[in-house]
Amino acid sequence: MELDHLAADLATHHIEGLALQGYAWFRVPLVSRIDGNLWMGGCRDGVRLPDGFARVVSLWPQGRYHLGPATTRVEVSVADSEVVPPAGLLVPLAEHVLTHARQGPTLVHCQAGLNRSGLVAALALILDGMLPAAAIDLLRQQRSPAVLCNPAFERWLLESAEQALQEGTRAAGTRTGTTPPGPSD
Repeated sequence: MELDHLAADLATHHIEGLALQGYAWFRVPLVSRIDGNLWMGGCRDGVRLPDGFARVVSLWPQGRYHLGPATTRVEVSVADSEVVPPAGLLVPLAEHVLTHARQGPTLVHCQAGLNRSGLVAALALILDGMLPAAAIDLLRQQRSPAVLCNPAFERWLLESAEQALQEGTRAAGTRTGTTPPGPSD
């Protein structure tokens, strides 16, 4: 079967299931617009993503969208677990997302579009000046109440994200925000 025949319909295509972290039942669109050019979602392997996206940041490389010729991809494997990934990975990744979202439609996705993508999308919003609780609320309003049902990720955003961003600023001097660590395009 041609991959182009598995085109994603962003209005009707949904992902549903039981989130292991937080045991929350969810039914969410494949992808959701969060704010401006920032999109967040899950992935069904091999589905053709509409051409409107300029950049796709995949936190779950096991599922890959089929992309059009103008869409670029970066992949970074992030686990949805009780252990929050290191700030040294998250901060540059959020900077990368924010930089690309300022340039055009950018999708951050993981498997279901709840925890890993929520962690990075929220951190990008915080980096852009939003308070952590407001960023989490926005993601839950725009995507699903089940976003960040991983309590370790939510707690880290509420308690540690701003400090991690401040430390990252001091360590980096000036930020370019263009390249996250360990991508594979």
